[in-house]
Amino acid sequence: MQISVDDLSGPEIAAFLEEHVRDMRAVTPLESKHALDLDGLRGPEVTFWAARDGGTLVGCGAVKRIDATHGEIKSMRTAPARKRGGVASRLLAHVISEARRMGYTRLSLETGATEFFAPARALYEKFEFEYCAPFADYKEDPNSAFMTRPL
Repeated sequence: MQISVDDLSGPEIAAFLEEHVRDMRAVTPLESKHALDLDGLRGPEVTFWAARDGGTLVGCGAVKRIDATHGEIKSMRTAPARKRGGVASRLLAHVISEARRMGYTRLSLETGATEFFAPARALYEKFEFEYCAPFADYKEDPNSAFMTRPL
């Protein structure tokens, strides 16, 4: 599997992210959906990575700068056919490593609090993320779980 920075210009990644946003809308009330759309991910404060296996897009993830030392994980997604196959773990390890290299000393994230998101929360717990209060511009939300870890 190759993980590399992606400029978000190709139709394959656009469709992959559109499916991500559609999935999040299907399981999360609109006021609790925090997934960035394609334009949001293209911002200068975001670094986006795509994971490919044999040229096939199998996952993605991003880090959004909150400030000089604090980043937020965004848009973690694994292709449905590759779930539970190690893609997310390899991608998250890469994102953490790159965030350190970029000078961040803390990574935080928002994910869903419902059962649908239990595998995501378990993944983040495995990587030593701990539950925390809302950060940045987030507010308390019964549909959201907030997690953080030092780097």
